[in-house]
Amino acid sequence: QVQLVESGGGLVQPGGSLRLSCAASGIIFSRYTMDWYRQVPGKQREWVAIISSGSSFTDYVASVKGRFTISRDNAKNTVSLQMNSLKPEDTAVYYCKASALRDEYWGQGTQVTVSS
Repeated sequence: QVQLVESGGGLVQPGGSLRLSCAASGIIFSRYTMDWYRQVPGKQREWVAIISSGSSFTDYVASVKGRFTISRDNAKNTVSLQMNSLKPEDTAVYYCKASALRDEYWGQGTQVTVSS
C-alpha cells in the first residue's frame, strides 16, 4: 500500500520557522515529482512548491518565494519544506503529493498555525 505521512506541523509565532517532512512508502520514490500544497477551510487547495525527482528543478508560489525551501532525500524517501519568516496567512493544512505520469498520491496533511 502507498502511504505519504506528513509531520512537523504545529503552532508558531509570526516570524518563526517550521520544517515539515513527508515520508513515503510503497512507491519507488526517486521516480516521483513531489509537491507541497496547503488548504484553508472554505478555500481551494493551493499549490506551494515542487521538486523534480533528482532535485534539479524547484519552484514556488510567489507568496512564499524567498521564505520556503523544498528539498528531498531519495535515500530516505522523504521530502521536506523548510518554512522561515512565517506569516499568519501561511496558516493552513499542508499536504504532500507524489506524482508520476500515470499516478498521483496524497498525504493526510499536517496543521500549521501561525499566530501570536
